Amino acid sequence: MVEVIDDVNLSTTYKIIEGDKVKKNKSFKATVKAIPKDNGSVVYWTLEYEKLNKDIPEPHSILRFAVDLIKDIDARLVTEP
Repeated sequence: MVEVIDDVNLSTTYKIIEGDKVKKNKSFKATVKAIPKDNGSVVYWTLEYEKLNKDIPEPHSILRFAVDLIKDIDARLVTEP
């Protein structure tokens, strides 16, 4: 679910409301922020989460998803005129 769109700071915050991450965490948010640079932008991803307990593993699958998504977007942008 999109929680906040900040047009001034070029960021969007998503709140995860269902799925595996909700079952293992009290809360889970992801924020994507773009900072204009030269002819493009630098993009920062921030994950905020609170695990239900210390035995729950870190959410590395979300990081892998973000990296794969960024690679796909970059490949598409490089090939477009």
